[in-house]
Amino acid sequence: MGAKKAEKKSSNQNEPDRSLTNLQIATISLTAGIVYFFSNPSPGHYYDYTFRVAGNLLRGSLGFNSPQPSWLNEFVPFGGYYYSVFPLGSVLTMIPAALFKAAGLINDMPSAFLAGLCAASSAVFMLLIAGHYPVTISRKILMTLGILFGTFSWTNLTMGGAWQLALGFAMLGGFGAIYFTVFRRMPLLAGAFFALAFGNRTEVLLAAPILIYFLTRDGSDNGSNSLGDFVERIRRNIKPIAAFCVVPFMLGVATLIYNFARFNSFTDFGYARIPGVLQEPWYRYGIFSIWYIPGQMWEMFIKPWEYKPVFPYLKPNGFSSSIIWSSPFILFSLRFGARNATLKYLSWAAILIMCIILWMHGNSGGWQFGYRYSMVCLPWLFVILLEGSPTKISPLEWAAYIFSFLVNLYATWLFHWTDYMKQ
Repeated sequence: MGAKKAEKKSSNQNEPDRSLTNLQIATISLTAGIVYFFSNPSPGHYYDYTFRVAGNLLRGSLGFNSPQPSWLNEFVPFGGYYYSVFPLGSVLTMIPAALFKAAGLINDMPSAFLAGLCAASSAVFMLLIAGHYPVTISRKILMTLGILFGTFSWTNLTMGGAWQLALGFAMLGGFGAIYFTVFRRMPLLAGAFFALAFGNRTEVLLAAPILIYFLTRDGSDNGSNSLGDFVERIRRNIKPIAAFCVVPFMLGVATLIYNFARFNSFTDFGYARIPGVLQEPWYRYGIFSIWYIPGQMWEMFIKPWEYKPVFPYLKPNGFSSSIIWSSPFILFSLRFGARNATLKYLSWAAILIMCIILWMHGNSGGWQFGYRYSMVCLPWLFVILLEGSPTKISPLEWAAYIFSFLVNLYATWLFHWTDYMKQ
């Protein structure tokens, strides 16, 4: 028996260490943020809707007395003022940057810094989440870098406009909400990150019931999912649920008040008030309609790249293209099996309900690489990939990830360092 114990101990000592140190996490995350910071030599800091409104809010005004620059066409006139259609959460996210401008430390929206901040912070949460899975260090790092540099998030977030930064903060908020709900139960922090997510992208709000469900899994139940047991878990966990909801509730109420103060309606975000927007051909059924779903699914999953007769010959369509062609590693999310089947299937549910709303929008997102709206799905996709991943990385996975890195590096170069996309 003693020999067996010694053999087991020796075997464990020979196993590779699968945990990352805090220094390693910080180094990887900081490096990712630096790469994002320098990925675009001319980020779109002039598309500074939320930064501009945040500064105006610090001066005590919701709207502007005069028209804003012509390139900021999503300022709408109403009641003698000009208002941005961005939700309150996006504006509040920019308050710290606006304070730096008020203090005279910066002049423009710090687009590159904010893109790098979103990337680095998201990397921290991905590595922390991956730390809860029995996989190798190389897999944890590869999957984290896969989301940041093997998907459309790299090219889009580093564009640096208010729209892209809102998606970056929504993605970061999603990672934080999942981590502090599922992997390290801190309801108040989870709710704050969830507020960051849906404050920047409203469709994220639909994932709230799923996060609340995980808050009820306190280890004191028998694993039953019956309605009666679920109600009992809600009753037992009313305090953490309330802690989770407090920040999102305050932001939700403040957003409704913000809408009313601008447009005399609690539910009017102002998007339909953009001059000429309802006459655009892609809104033939209104801004939202189920009739857009098939076309948007095609743009997200199938739409191919285009061939041009001049170097470098291949380019993605600048208004959407398939995320599968550019990030084939995401197909590993379709693996069977899971370490926690409930977590995997509810993560799929979160993606599906958000995508249905995204697909109902007549416009796929304007100038972009891939399908930028689906950045809000990446936190849940990361969990799904981890749930179905074997311990070690297979040669096929290496090939899929390397291909994804190269394609997204190529796209980032095309969009930010050449004029080829404008041809």
